Amino acid sequence: MPSSQELLFILIIAGAVVLVIWTLKDTLKKGEKKEKEKEEESTHPKGENPNIVLPLQLQAYERIILFVERIAPQNLISRVNQPGFTVLDMQIGMVSSIKSEYDHNVSQQIYVTPTAWEAVKTVKEQTISIINQLALKLPPDAPSIDLNKQILELFMLQPESPSDIASEIINAEARKLMKR
Repeated sequence: MPSSQELLFILIIAGAVVLVIWTLKDTLKKGEKKEKEKEEESTHPKGENPNIVLPLQLQAYERIILFVERIAPQNLISRVNQPGFTVLDMQIGMVSSIKSEYDHNVSQQIYVTPTAWEAVKTVKEQTISIINQLALKLPPDAPSIDLNKQILELFMLQPESPSDIASEIINAEARKLMKR
């Protein structure tokens, strides 16, 4: 049976995940409102060729969706985990992987809406934060399976993961683009 400190810590982390979900949903609502206001404006600035820009924009949405999927905890764990890894090794590996993936895709923000990019940044920051918080709770030399188990349990408790919500926001923004 977990101690009261462990239960409190799990509740705090679960609260953080709920806060992330709430923030992402709020971001989606604000983005929809801004997009409705801008619908009357031209889709492309004067002189820009929509036949060139639209494929680049759609490709950017594809890439950021792939990023969000790659940093989802279950995908991240299966890609990073190695036999013999400790909690510290796993923490460093997952955070490094997230940061590397983000750096590789940072240029995509010029092709997507601010709402979509904010969702990407939020899910990245919150995923790193949760990994770090859970890792601090465990001994650094414990087997990585302990950290992996806690991360997966925490995300399984939530009806929607931050990655799922970010994907919904990004997909909604891409659908708006395709309707124009």
